[in-house]
Amino acid sequence: MLSDLAIAQAACLLPIHDIAAKMGLSADDYDLYGSPYIAKLRLSLLERPAPARTAKYVDITAITPTPLGEGKSTTLVGLGQAMQHIGKRSIVTIRQPSMGPTFGIKGGAAGGGYAQVVPMEPFNLHLTGDIHAVAAANNLLAAMLDNKLMRGNPLNIDPYSITWKRVVDMNDRALRNIVVGLGGKDDGVPRQTGFDIAVASEVMAILALATSLQDLRARLGRIVVGFTYDKQPVTAEQLGAAGAMAVLLQEAMRPTLMQTLENTPVLVHAGPFANIAHGNSSVIADLIAVRYADYVLTESGFGADIGAEKFFNIKCRVSGLKPDAAVLVVTVRALKVHSGKYRVVAGKPLPTELTQPNVADVEAGASNLVRHIANLKKQGVTPVVAINAFADDHPDEHAAIRRIAAEAGALGTAVCRHHAEGGRGALELAELVVQACEQPNAFRFLYALEQPIKDKISVIAREIYGADGVSYEPLAERQLRDYEQSGYGNLPICVAKTHLSFSHDPNLKGAPSGFTLPIREVRASVGAGFIYPIAGDVRTMPGLPSHPAAEAVDLAEDGSVVGLF
Repeated sequence: MLSDLAIAQAACLLPIHDIAAKMGLSADDYDLYGSPYIAKLRLSLLERPAPARTAKYVDITAITPTPLGEGKSTTLVGLGQAMQHIGKRSIVTIRQPSMGPTFGIKGGAAGGGYAQVVPMEPFNLHLTGDIHAVAAANNLLAAMLDNKLMRGNPLNIDPYSITWKRVVDMNDRALRNIVVGLGGKDDGVPRQTGFDIAVASEVMAILALATSLQDLRARLGRIVVGFTYDKQPVTAEQLGAAGAMAVLLQEAMRPTLMQTLENTPVLVHAGPFANIAHGNSSVIADLIAVRYADYVLTESGFGADIGAEKFFNIKCRVSGLKPDAAVLVVTVRALKVHSGKYRVVAGKPLPTELTQPNVADVEAGASNLVRHIANLKKQGVTPVVAINAFADDHPDEHAAIRRIAAEAGALGTAVCRHHAEGGRGALELAELVVQACEQPNAFRFLYALEQPIKDKISVIAREIYGADGVSYEPLAERQLRDYEQSGYGNLPICVAKTHLSFSHDPNLKGAPSGFTLPIREVRASVGAGFIYPIAGDVRTMPGLPSHPAAEAVDLAEDGSVVGLF
C-alpha cells in the first residue's frame, strides 16, 4: 500500500468553492487562504437564524490506546466519507495537529491511508498559523508579566505564585525548567519558570471554547497568572495584556475549511492536547457545522476516559450541544496489550506474538473496552464500537469483540476497513451511527458545577477511572484553597494524566481498580473556564525520541515534501 503522503499527493481535490457549496455556503461566507483548497470561514455565519432542525452530533472516541494510537482520526474521516455513500450530508470537525508530535514520534493527525484530510502537508505543518497566533498571545502575556515585575512590581505579585509559562510548538524537554531574568538589572527579575508546548497553553483552550470574539476577549481578560502577596488573583486584564492578545487571535478564531480524500467537508480548528488540556476541536466549528449538515462528526483526544469525558463535561456545557451517539474505536492489538502480556514501545516494531491470532488475549484485555462502554452509558450516550481492522486480525478475534461489546451494552459493532478502502470500508459503521442517533437522547453531565472542587475530582476518579480515592500533595492542597477562596470553585474539572491507562500509571493496563489517584499540582484555567489537576508524572512539555520523525522530512528537488508519513 502507498504511504499516507503518496496517497494524499495523488488525491483529486475539488476547489474549496465546491466544498463550500456542498455545505450550502456562498462565496461571501469564507476567504481563500493561500491555496484554492483551503479557506477561512467568516464568523458572521453564526449571526444567522438557527435552522429549525440541526445536525445529529456524534463524538468519535476510543478505548485506552497503545503508544502507537489506534486510528481514531482515521476512523473519524472514514466515517465522514462513508456517510456520503449512504446519502447523508456530514461535516467532520477536527483539531489542528501540533508540530511537536508531527516531528516527534506520533506523526500527523490527518487520518491515514484512504481516509485523510487533504491537502495533508499544510494540515500537519502550520496550516493557517493558528497555533503560532496562540503562542504569540501566550508569550506576549508572559513578557508583560515579567515586565511588571521588573518595573517595580506595582501589582504586588508574588513571583513564587506565578503559574504562567511561555510556550513553543515543539517537543523540547530542555525548556521544561528554566531560569529567566539572568544578566544585569535591565534584563529582568531572575526567577525559575519553564515552557509548555503551545497546544497546552490556556490560550489554546480559550480559542477552542470561546463562542464569539467578544467571548474570546472576556475569557482572555480572566486568565489568572499568579497571586499577590496577600493571595489575590492577578489577571491578564490587570496586566493590560488581554486586548492585544485578542487582536493577535482575531483571525485564528475563524475555522479552516478543508476536505477529505472523497471531497466531503472538514472544519479544522484549535488543537488542545487531551492528556494535558481538554482535547477537543473548537466550539465555534461545531456551532457552525450543525447548521449545515445532517451529521456532525467530531473527535475527542486519546481514550474516552480523557477526551470524551472532557467533551461531555466541559465542551458540551459551553456549546449547549447534546451528543446523540459516541463511536468507540478499538483495535485487536490494543486489547491484547490490555491483557498485560505485551509491551508496545512507540517507534519500535510490534512484538511478533501480538500479531498472531489469539482470542484468549483479546478476551483478557476486553475489560478496558467494557469499562469504556459503561462510562459512555453513564453519561446517557449511546455507544457504537468500531473495530479499526488490520490485515493480521483474525475473524474470530473480531467475533469476540462483537460478542463482548454487545454484552456490555453497545448498540452494535462494525468492522471498519476505511484505511484501505476509504468511505466504502466504513459503511457498516455509518449505518450503525445513523441507528444510534435515532435512540432517545438521555445525555447528562457527570457532576454538578456547584459541587466542591475535590468532590468533582473524586467523581471523575471513582466513576470514570475506577480509583478508590484521591490524594493531594501539599502544593495541590494550598492551590485548591486559594482557588476556592478566589471564587473559582464552580468551574468544571480538566484532569491532566497519562493517556495510556485509566489510572495515573501508564503501566496499569486493562481496567485497574483499587488505586489512589495522586494529584501533585492544581492549576486554574479561569479564562478557559476549568480547574486543571495534574495527576502523576504527566508532562506539559513532551520530549523527542531517539530518532524523531523530523529526521525523515525534507524537500525534494521539485519543492515537494518527502518523508512526512
